[in-house]
Amino acid sequence: MSDSWSPAQIPDQDGRTVLITGTTRGGLGHHTALELARCGARVVLAGRSRARLEETAATIRGELPQARLEQLEVDLASLDSVRSAAGRASALGAVDVLVNNAGVMAPPYRRTPDGFESQMATNHLGPFLLTGLLLPQLTQSGDARVVTVSSVAHRSARSAPTGDPRMDDGRYRRWPAYAASKLANLLFTFEADRRLAAAGLPVRAMAAHPGLAGTHLAANGQFGRSRGGPATILDAAVKAVSQSAAAGAWPTLLAATADIPGSTYAGPGGFRELRGRPRLVGCSALACDEGAQRRLWEVSEQAVGLRWP
Repeated sequence: MSDSWSPAQIPDQDGRTVLITGTTRGGLGHHTALELARCGARVVLAGRSRARLEETAATIRGELPQARLEQLEVDLASLDSVRSAAGRASALGAVDVLVNNAGVMAPPYRRTPDGFESQMATNHLGPFLLTGLLLPQLTQSGDARVVTVSSVAHRSARSAPTGDPRMDDGRYRRWPAYAASKLANLLFTFEADRRLAAAGLPVRAMAAHPGLAGTHLAANGQFGRSRGGPATILDAAVKAVSQSAAAGAWPTLLAATADIPGSTYAGPGGFRELRGRPRLVGCSALACDEGAQRRLWEVSEQAVGLRWP
């Protein structure tokens, strides 16, 4: 694949349904949804807040009045919320693309009601359960793909998160925990693609990362908001050294629409994969460890109470 890919190469998406998590206005999910809607897809915006979903929908329709948009409320940090949302999503029929985009970055320490550290819950376990519950609808598509958004930060993870996710060793460090959750995204992707192929299901799994993109994720993680006092300063600093959120969405769009095999990873093609046009990129040796992939899968199935495929 050349390094000249752009959204102009997205094929017609008419008749396809795409469900995208984490679609806050201005973020990666918003720009992913915008471009897929521009190409004719029916796009399901999924997120925690009805007000924020409506805000994003209104922004997209301001540019694309004809956009076919639906909304699905889901909090990926809550297994009950994921199960409820999946039940409501059954009315959508076949799902052609699931984009596991939602995530949190380096927030203060918190355990979810299910007993998980919040980053691992939101960034991996919630998407793991949602993907499994939507599998019948993905299979119904006949040629579906699951795109999970990881990060260059996965390379700094020193070990795979294959222990009991409810275990609290009292040593929470927000950035290593973030890196571990992003490594989990890749371990999940590669194991999912292998298992889906072995089961003979018409679903591929691939991953993408945005490089260094100017989103509100860092400020929201640190301060719980993107505006006001130090949050405004951090948000501005991130954007000053980043490519735009729109450009950060390009690797996800490539993974969601280009003619590429499963178990691939898309990211920016520039210096250290921080910016630039998207292409297929490599990952850490740990992310390619089949033993770690298998162990994380088994731990995740037990944690969420669902065995699949």
